[in-house]
Amino acid sequence: MTLAPKNLQTIESHVLDLQRLHPSASGDFTSLLNDISFAAKVVSRDVTKAGLVEDILGSTGEQNIQGEVVQKLDNFANNVFLKCLGRRGQVCIMGSEEMEDPVFADTSQGTGKYIVVFDPLDGSSNIDANVSVGTIFGIWKRISKLAQINEDDLLQPGSELVASGYIIYGSSTMFVYTAGNGVHGFTLDPSIGEFLLSHENIMTPFGGKIYSVNEAYEPRWSPEVKEVVRQLKYGRDTKGTTRKDAPTEGAGMSSRYIGSLVADFHRNLLYGGVYLYPPTTEHPRGKLRLMCEAAPLAMIVENAGGYASDGTGSILDVVPDNLHMRVPLYIGSRGDVLWMEKMISESSSAL
Repeated sequence: MTLAPKNLQTIESHVLDLQRLHPSASGDFTSLLNDISFAAKVVSRDVTKAGLVEDILGSTGEQNIQGEVVQKLDNFANNVFLKCLGRRGQVCIMGSEEMEDPVFADTSQGTGKYIVVFDPLDGSSNIDANVSVGTIFGIWKRISKLAQINEDDLLQPGSELVASGYIIYGSSTMFVYTAGNGVHGFTLDPSIGEFLLSHENIMTPFGGKIYSVNEAYEPRWSPEVKEVVRQLKYGRDTKGTTRKDAPTEGAGMSSRYIGSLVADFHRNLLYGGVYLYPPTTEHPRGKLRLMCEAAPLAMIVENAGGYASDGTGSILDVVPDNLHMRVPLYIGSRGDVLWMEKMISESSSAL
């Protein structure tokens, strides 16, 4: 017996419902989200059969602009998103983690209203071990006239995002997005090839019980970050007494770290918790990319009741100075991240 899905609303119909709230909308945004969801289906198809297809696993032997080894699936996913997002003319600029320079798309057949920046396959180094990976994207509106597009149109802060989302390719493929009206998740039904609404109005708890960080980098952290993680782990201050403002009062939090940003973020969004990628001696400005990772996820978490910080203030307020600008990231349950931000800023100012 085949069980019917609990909700038959597709992502396309969900976006159309949002469009009806804005009578002046042209439909460009709806078609753009449709293009992103189609690209996600193509990538999902090849990720799920990666072990069966020749010459798709492993590295290309090249490095991207970040100095990271490019996986074959990185190239594949990047090309899929470039082709899918550049064919209707509603996008004027595309930026990718995998490319040094942005792509100025052909807008002769469209309005060129939007800028899209994406990480086509985050966590791809884990793909050979069958670990969940994902796509992250952010959408901004151009601020110049179409004939006068310049770097200012691309380098906008997260506070100017009109939408953002991620796709996680795991035991199921899930598309999560926000356009400022809540955070909604859609699970791909492979039997009909559609993303169906499965998680409506996702809200993350104010305080969580999970912290996610690569503790192998602990020797390379600043003293204040080491202390924050110590207190997350043990739930006690430096004198051994219970913290009254602890994220989990009187007890430590559980450590859960996959090593795939989308997977770690997705789990903590649903269950409550915090993800940290603090500065290290090798990356004093942080390692994660502002425009294609930190800012889009920050918009999602804030629309779900959480918070994202660079250790001094909101990630959404950070103005990028280049497409590949890196930042520290502390993201997740609002109470926990605000506590970390307070601890880090107070410790830093005391030095």
